[in-house]
Amino acid sequence: MAPVTDELVFTGRVLTPSGVARRSVVVRDGIIAAIEPAHTVSPADATVVELAEDEVLLPGLVDTHVHINEPGRTEWEGFATATRAAAAGGVTTILDMPLNSIPATTTVDALATKRESARGQVSVDVGFWGGAVPDSLGHLAELAEAGVFGFKCFLLDSGVPEFPPLSPEQLRQAMTEIAAFDGLLIVHAEDPQVISAHAVPHTTHYDDFLGSRPPAAENNAIDTVIAAARATGCRAHIVHLSSAEALPAIIAARADGVRLTVETCPHYLTLAAEDIPDGQTQFKCCPPVRGSANADALWQALADEAIDFIVSDHSPSTLDLKLLDQGDFGAAWGGISSLQLGLSLIWTEGRRRGHDLAQVIEWMAGRTAGLLDIEGKGAIAVGNAADLVVFAPDDRWTVDATALHHRNAITPYDGRTLDGVVRSTYLSGQAIAAEGPPRGKLLSSLRK
Repeated sequence: MAPVTDELVFTGRVLTPSGVARRSVVVRDGIIAAIEPAHTVSPADATVVELAEDEVLLPGLVDTHVHINEPGRTEWEGFATATRAAAAGGVTTILDMPLNSIPATTTVDALATKRESARGQVSVDVGFWGGAVPDSLGHLAELAEAGVFGFKCFLLDSGVPEFPPLSPEQLRQAMTEIAAFDGLLIVHAEDPQVISAHAVPHTTHYDDFLGSRPPAAENNAIDTVIAAARATGCRAHIVHLSSAEALPAIIAARADGVRLTVETCPHYLTLAAEDIPDGQTQFKCCPPVRGSANADALWQALADEAIDFIVSDHSPSTLDLKLLDQGDFGAAWGGISSLQLGLSLIWTEGRRRGHDLAQVIEWMAGRTAGLLDIEGKGAIAVGNAADLVVFAPDDRWTVDATALHHRNAITPYDGRTLDGVVRSTYLSGQAIAAEGPPRGKLLSSLRK
């Protein structure tokens, strides 16, 4: 492999901010140094990567919602496996969620433990969210000063005891604290009272599980977030939006000046409740996959910019926790593993609905980088990091869960045929090899 200081030139079809065009992208010292007409004469010592006719050069994706779980629950997922899966799917930057690892990232010391666990293992660039839990209130500025990109909270039981939820009053306290340094609070928005009233502890029927987490749970919780953001002026972000019924309130709040952004996930856009067989707990996530009409409304909201972007919410566990032998939706762990699959999933469904590749990449790279103000990410532009993906949009492949890089071989997409193959991924101008040395960086929100 050529040293990072050598000049590297990609030539062929390139997705630039102005669209797909034949260009030569010149990389020096890991940075995009120039974008020139295709086949511009390169220096004799340059390494030239000629794209095939069916390939397009894309910016690396930025996935701000990944549960890596190391340390403490590394058997669920780890930095080495997760970041290899990311790279194989064209994702070059991820943000790790603060829960499911032990300790949870709710203190400065826990963040240091997390970073030390990741050091030397990551194949892509990795940043970290902090956690807003009752015990961390009053200390969130310390985590911000240590470099987390924002704070995650739950409004109901998170599923793990070391990451308890915030009450509505504590939510406002957290927002007041975060607003004081213009930070960002990201919220798992489901209402615990609605969930409790509809609880189904054990069932093999997907319809029963779906009924146990109705749209009202999301809608009510999002109303709570909006009210708190309006009162405090805090920047707030709704993670993994599932309920399209919440969109009118979101749109109205933003029109009123509430600082609110929203994400959704591939599973809410490419799966439908009516197609999920009973007992197939690999499809369980919270909030749940809803019906096809709901998915249609989410796609329309993306097109209308009511939803800002798409991230994986890669939330893995060990196979035993999915209770596949019992098929119990009520008791199984809720989480979908799809970190390696997102680009192909969204491209397959997006093109069917009339969206082009530029729009898909904006949803999965440009806007996610923009949320966090991560400089040099999310677009092929001069001065940006040479985080690049060679993608064949018309090539087809069939998902084999056992061949994916994440730690536990389970995904609801096993056996599904998708459009779009990631043929290679580059981080700062260097190809990421599945078995090669990890060269990813640990990112900080601080400008240094």
